[in-house]
Amino acid sequence: MSPILSLRRYNHEHLAHSHEHAQLVLGLSGRLDFEIGGRGSLVTCQTLAVVPRETHHACASPQGSHCLVLDLEDEDDLLQTLGLHADAGRRLLERPGPVRLSPNQEQLVGWLAGSPLQDPVIARQGAILLLASLAADCERTAEAAQLPLASLDSYIDRHSGHPLQVADLARLTGLSSARFHARFLAETGQTPMDYVRSRRLHHALEMLRGTHLPVGEIAARVGYASQSAFTAALVREFGATPREVRREARDNSR
Repeated sequence: MSPILSLRRYNHEHLAHSHEHAQLVLGLSGRLDFEIGGRGSLVTCQTLAVVPRETHHACASPQGSHCLVLDLEDEDDLLQTLGLHADAGRRLLERPGPVRLSPNQEQLVGWLAGSPLQDPVIARQGAILLLASLAADCERTAEAAQLPLASLDSYIDRHSGHPLQVADLARLTGLSSARFHARFLAETGQTPMDYVRSRRLHHALEMLRGTHLPVGEIAARVGYASQSAFTAALVREFGATPREVRREARDNSR
């Protein structure tokens, strides 16, 4: 296993590869040009690059650069030590690209770079402290923004025939499941799962009115395993069975 923290110098030599673990590359001096998963990125003394696991990346530094590299070969164990910040830490490591460091984080990176990184205790505890700080910033940024309802709607529609959990939607927002549930309820007046169910049933209503698809197929397309369960849900939501919906649509079209 590689050291969890290491100091590395980069030059004009073009490096390109991928690895099975996530990696953070934190700038100390110079400029390191990165391409991560086809997206450009830049590492300087105020930024870091997130390289998710198994993501192809390439880098070079024509003028030379010095970086602190965090290799997360034991990612799951490290994330478990973050407590309430674990989910945010996981989301941080899943998103390729640059992250800007706060002044306090810059000081922490500088302190780590000057520490005896060959000491496994110092290296591991320093990595945990850095991850916790970055994860907490991700949470604060997500808290400050409104929920991306258009993106959530698009995700729900793309997965209309498959089970969805609150965690699936929360992951898109950078919030923990519990915080996402509370924010969603406050902003929409519905729980996330009530919202998903209602949106799917409205989609089903449109298909009943506008297509000749069999009821069982429509039920499957909006995530119901049986036609009877779909009918019961439709009656609860709209007070009408699929047959009644279609009869009303025919009558209105005459």
